[in-house]
Amino acid sequence: MAIKFLAVTFFFALVIILPVNVHYRNYRFPSAADPTGLDYSPNPEVSPLHSGHLQRLDDVAVMANEDSSTYTSSLLWMYVVFTYLFTSLAMYLLVTTTQKIIRIRQEYLGSQTTVTDRTIRLSGIPPELRDEEKIKETIENLEIGKVESVILCRNWKELDDMMTERLVLLRKLEEAWTVHLGHSRTRSTQASRERAQSRAAARQDVPLLQDDDDHEQSHVAPYGQDRPKTRIWYGFLGLQSRQVDAIDYFEERLRRLDEKIKTTRKKEFKPTPLAFVTLDSVAACQMAVQATVDPTPMQLLANPAPAPSDVVWQNTYLTRSSRITRAWSVTLIILILSVFWTALLVPIAGLVSLKSICSVWPQLAFTLDSNPISQSLVATGLPTVLVSLLTVSVPFLYYWLSTQQGMLSQGEVEMSLIWKNFFFTFFNLFVLFTIFGTASISYSKINDTLAGASKDASEIARKLATSLQDLDYFYINLIILQALGLFPFRLLEFGSVALYPIYLIGAKTPRDYAELVQPPVFSYGFYLPQTLLIFVICTVYSVLQSSWLILFFGLVYFLLGSFIYKYQLLYAMDHRQHSTGKAWLIICNCVVIGLIFFEVAMAGLLALRTAFYRSILIIPLLAGTIWFNVVFRRTFNPLMNFIALRSLDSKAPFGNVSPGESRYERETDRGRAVDEDEETGLRYINPNLVIPLEEVWLAKGRANGSSHMNGPPDEESV
Repeated sequence: MAIKFLAVTFFFALVIILPVNVHYRNYRFPSAADPTGLDYSPNPEVSPLHSGHLQRLDDVAVMANEDSSTYTSSLLWMYVVFTYLFTSLAMYLLVTTTQKIIRIRQEYLGSQTTVTDRTIRLSGIPPELRDEEKIKETIENLEIGKVESVILCRNWKELDDMMTERLVLLRKLEEAWTVHLGHSRTRSTQASRERAQSRAAARQDVPLLQDDDDHEQSHVAPYGQDRPKTRIWYGFLGLQSRQVDAIDYFEERLRRLDEKIKTTRKKEFKPTPLAFVTLDSVAACQMAVQATVDPTPMQLLANPAPAPSDVVWQNTYLTRSSRITRAWSVTLIILILSVFWTALLVPIAGLVSLKSICSVWPQLAFTLDSNPISQSLVATGLPTVLVSLLTVSVPFLYYWLSTQQGMLSQGEVEMSLIWKNFFFTFFNLFVLFTIFGTASISYSKINDTLAGASKDASEIARKLATSLQDLDYFYINLIILQALGLFPFRLLEFGSVALYPIYLIGAKTPRDYAELVQPPVFSYGFYLPQTLLIFVICTVYSVLQSSWLILFFGLVYFLLGSFIYKYQLLYAMDHRQHSTGKAWLIICNCVVIGLIFFEVAMAGLLALRTAFYRSILIIPLLAGTIWFNVVFRRTFNPLMNFIALRSLDSKAPFGNVSPGESRYERETDRGRAVDEDEETGLRYINPNLVIPLEEVWLAKGRANGSSHMNGPPDEESV
């Protein structure tokens, strides 16, 4: 969609908008002397610092005093016509693309019969119904189908904490064994395994804190390395300590913890108001999630269930009030961070204009003005790099915040991350950066701007229009850096490659080396918001003077991005969460937000040029865009969230794929279906209740991992 939109808008910008600007506005192609393409210095021999290039007049006064022949009626009407044309084109592409996605989604998901497609997530269960049999009876009384299984979520916090502690102990034990084995190979693998089993059986009844002589006699091993030690603290307030054998200490703790886990698994946990109900057919499941089950508000709410492997079981036993508290707390933190980002971006935005630098550091401004290369590096290169670094680093912070909200699936976390990062990139890196981009970084100027915006809403549109015309070259550099500078690093997965030597230095156990060769995870929340920002920038600048440049590099960005992202998803990275198309709804909402911003900017631009009647003509388009968004969501959102009942009768459009036919099915636990394969045995149950307690993973070859290749090495479990 983005490539089609940018190709059409670039054609009109190159064929119509550019010639009109060249003829009526004396627009020139950007050069080193005048990168904006507009000559504001009447005498090229005079320094721009003294001629007025540095102290640019306000656009209202400039446009009011210019000759009427410069800005004819045709030029101003061009802005109105192309604003309507490009907005209509974007709406048309949104509708046609959504219809295509819905058709493919309904055909594909309608042919699936996996456990995920037949399971509903039932929340708000009242206390009197918190029993598997009662829930089954209640659902079957609706006469929509038979219930195959009911998994009532319970408060498994005690068990989950034990399993987390066990994983920590297991890693420590593996590290201790690796230190003991060193770089030497076992002298006799079978004999050493038998001796290890006999010693483990003999040590079960031996106290850990025994005499050193007796303790050392039990450590007869065929390895030349000394057994590692660890310090334990005991006594009153833990003030006494001594060093003990690390392997024995962690083995004993692991054995005791395993006994507690086995006992805890047999306990009866307190039920929670959440359950996963698997029905006998997809039609019954869809009827349940698309209907109102209970007449009482916030009770027995049926929603589509995520895949079993996608459920965050640690959040299933959180109360509703706890989730609401977490959600509002994260929202408050994001608002505080937005203020912090604003304070951080104001000086960065001031670097774009020499006028801002001159108000704070006049000597630096005169130095940069006399050196065009330094001026280009500071005024265009440095802000572009800093903004790009923020777009790369901040999403990791927002990802951690999203995981703290208590969402029930990784897919919901990813959808939330897309919204958070888009809000950051659009509001902080585009709107606020544009508002303060050409203003002096002195606090008086900023206060005047904010005060004027608070008193008159039209001041925001006028300020945006003024800044947009001055920041076009900055955004061109930003798009070029994202397309030609960062995309090659993204294709090479520079981050994973750069961190690999660091992780390799710290890796000791076979488990560490196995994790090193895992493919990186592709998350839409990290990549999609930046792409949406580039699309919004291209849309906003599609009618302005430098539209042909921005649209050209934007088209290059999306052409490269389509190839790189497809390659990463198909061959290089792993995308574990499947939202079944729900991310497209977020994309549509973000595009509509960009269109509204585009129309507000065009209205402000026309008002700056005293074309108030033409500016008023943008208001119906703004109202129409809002109306389009409301109708669009009412029409297409249900088909993007649910499966139509008529789609369930369609045949499989992609053929019947038998389990184990492809390499993907052999090497993963999902299979041909979007969420999971029906033959893998995945079911809705907390894995900590049923998974076998993992044993110590030791390599038979060299302990430093030199014999470890892609996949688990030839290991032995102790």
